[in-house]
Amino acid sequence: MLLKGSIGKEGAGTCPVRGHSNVQGDRTVGIWESAPQAFLDKIEAKYGFKPSPKHGYSVIEAIKAMYEQKAKVFFGLGGNFISAVPDTAYAAQALANCNLTVHVSTKLNRSHLVTGKEALILPCLGRAEKDYQKTGVQIQSVENSMGVVHTTKGVLEPCSDALLSEVAVVCGIADATLKNRSKVNWLAYKDNYDLVRDDIAEVVNGFEDYNTKLKHPSGFYLPNGARERQFKTKTGKANFSINKLPNWKLKDEELIMMTIRSHDQFNTTIYGLNDRYRGVFNERRVIFMNRADMKTRNLKEQQIVNLKSEYNGVIREANNFKVVGYDIPKNCCATYFPETNVLVPLDSFAHTAKTPASKSVRITVEASLY
Repeated sequence: MLLKGSIGKEGAGTCPVRGHSNVQGDRTVGIWESAPQAFLDKIEAKYGFKPSPKHGYSVIEAIKAMYEQKAKVFFGLGGNFISAVPDTAYAAQALANCNLTVHVSTKLNRSHLVTGKEALILPCLGRAEKDYQKTGVQIQSVENSMGVVHTTKGVLEPCSDALLSEVAVVCGIADATLKNRSKVNWLAYKDNYDLVRDDIAEVVNGFEDYNTKLKHPSGFYLPNGARERQFKTKTGKANFSINKLPNWKLKDEELIMMTIRSHDQFNTTIYGLNDRYRGVFNERRVIFMNRADMKTRNLKEQQIVNLKSEYNGVIREANNFKVVGYDIPKNCCATYFPETNVLVPLDSFAHTAKTPASKSVRITVEASLY
């Protein structure tokens, strides 16, 4: 695309998909373990305190820190942490090693069952529910997969008058903890979300006149260097990079496993047991294999097998999976996430992005004796 001049050309470039669940919106406003210094400087100028320049923990580093009891409190805003991260058994022990685990959630999930020495579940308003505060029903904003910020507003009455919003939970904790030591009027934030956006407008690039822009029915685009052909490189131009391909050398019995999602699944939330895209119904503990690989191992369709991975001398197992013959490259296989997260080593990750290597796990497949 870059070579033929498509980047930054209207209607000709790439589609900038950036994740889901508003995770990209989190990063935009600074929920980032390694926020750039320019962002920290703006925080300091606005709020009058000096944020630590020391980087925090990535997800993988956080799990290790909890396991080693360097981090002793886990606080989760939504999500299903234990089902989303790799190396399930290790991650579960990491949470159990904490002094306190807290989940702010709209519904129960697996992570609530894996607790620290003390554990709290704080129910909160869902996105579909009206958010009543002192200044009226609040409007929230989200950043979609295309880098567009737009409004979102609940239409249902809250299922309980006792439910707090996520904003109210965070602001209440901050006010109770910091009291008059903070220059932020946390309780005013809670009462009027426009005030939060006014401050974001002062700190985050691309959010000038935030509340005004938000009134536009289709929202507004955030700055996008590629779209605007503004490249922050030494040359001021887009630069090509060369990345080496991995040189996989598998043992005879090994396969490379990737984890995938089914049709009836959004992130860790599984809405049904059918995957109509791949012709699987009422089942998730399956392994998709090349039929030649099945033949080599004397495996038949629907046969029950056990999966095993070994990394740096540590063996991980996931048992009782059904074999499904599939048009997948030889020496490769696929299983559903999160059922096989237990096989993904915590120490195997992309060293720059620190993303777990869930698409390249060495495994062996053995017929089950039961």
